[in-house]
Amino acid sequence: MKILKKNVLILCTGNSCRSIIAEALLNKEFGEFIKAYSSGVKASGKVNPNAKKILEINDAWDENYHSKVIEDVMNIKYDLVVTVCDNAKESCPIFPGNTKVIHVGFEDPDGLEFDAFCKTYSLIKNELLPIVSQELLE
Repeated sequence: MKILKKNVLILCTGNSCRSIIAEALLNKEFGEFIKAYSSGVKASGKVNPNAKKILEINDAWDENYHSKVIEDVMNIKYDLVVTVCDNAKESCPIFPGNTKVIHVGFEDPDGLEFDAFCKTYSLIKNELLPIVSQELLE
């Protein structure tokens, strides 16, 4: 029996740090049941090197992860959309059907030392993952 995965979109401003980390963690922890995507409302076009580094250290990096604009992922039907920054929350597009949109905000580590990325990784793992699990798997 094939399990139909739930699709989750993590939406941020630049799609270089928080949303990439969340996408990677969701795919690593719940990949059997969830397919996570990420994008930015104004994508930077690059993954922050410290975001990539923290994911590599935790065996969650995949070379397919990259900064994407919202138009690149709008053709997918999502079961859940999560905004992880206030700007994305304010400018989140309307999704078709009854797609649930929630906000779980995190401070942007961009421009800060590597320790800030470690903190962001831990916060996303400990705060966002249980919320997504509760929304889609329970």
